Amino acid sequence: MLHDIQTPIADDLRRYADVFRQSLRADNELLAAALAHVTRRLGKMMRPTLVLLCARQGANGVTPEVLHAAAGLEMLHTASLVHDDVVDESDMRRGQRSVNALFDNKAAVLVGDFMTSKALAELALTHSLPVVERTAWLGQTLADGELEQLSNTHLTTFDEAAYFSVIAKKTAALFSTCACVGALLGGADDATRATLERYGHLVGLCFQMRDDIFDFDETLNVGKPKGNDMLEGKLTLPVVHAVATAADADTAATYFRRLALKVRAQEASRLEIQELVDFTIRRGGVAYAEQRMRQLRDEAVGLLATLPASDVTTALCRYIDFVVERTS
Repeated sequence: MLHDIQTPIADDLRRYADVFRQSLRADNELLAAALAHVTRRLGKMMRPTLVLLCARQGANGVTPEVLHAAAGLEMLHTASLVHDDVVDESDMRRGQRSVNALFDNKAAVLVGDFMTSKALAELALTHSLPVVERTAWLGQTLADGELEQLSNTHLTTFDEAAYFSVIAKKTAALFSTCACVGALLGGADDATRATLERYGHLVGLCFQMRDDIFDFDETLNVGKPKGNDMLEGKLTLPVVHAVATAADADTAATYFRRLALKVRAQEASRLEIQELVDFTIRRGGVAYAEQRMRQLRDEAVGLLATLPASDVTTALCRYIDFVVERTS
């Protein structure tokens, strides 16, 4: 499915990859080794693909400025992951050793800083003040999301709104920015740009929800251990729903609410986390998250239906389907 999605922009993606790799070069031996490790695989190129597809919705199409924007946003995203791994003390990222595990925290922070500066240099090459302003907003929003997630570890309630607030800032903000910047530089009109920005927001919510659901599926190999979110003190939508909707009269409900708070405080054992995983599945938490994700997917497809039909809108429909149905 991903090949079909990227067919309308196959040549653009090759040009993007050249820009991305050429920008991330360094003479320093340690930095070069760390950058080579981080960029060894370009992966599915989900975010650059969204930038390029949305640019194709405008009169200008994919210009050199669009390629620089796509590269800059992907660098900013990658830098945030490097920093996140330091904050979360994670050893693995995308199925390989994280930078902080391979080198150390100090090196990882500096590598993330270097990539952030390179991202800004690429975005400056768009010669667009609105793009730079949007990217500045994105950087602030990503940090705000991380801080909000940290502060949520002290909550004693289980609220869906708190969950969606965090993922809107940590994940959806980046996808909506990719869509917005692509449409802006591609020359799309204001109405189209607003539609694609909302579409990108919904894509980002679905993307994070799918990632969160992965944490409950033992059959998938997604580059992180099962129950890892709870091991890090994170309560995602499946467990929030399961715990919040458990009947007060149910004696088990009290136990699992206390256990959920213990998870937030990172005081739960792996056995207790497995108990909470099993409870979440039994209570329909995973099924509920799947349902909510598909509702958002339907909203996104409805937005695309308001745009003129083309191979690009078809690719964007397939794009969100891929996000929702992916297994890695």
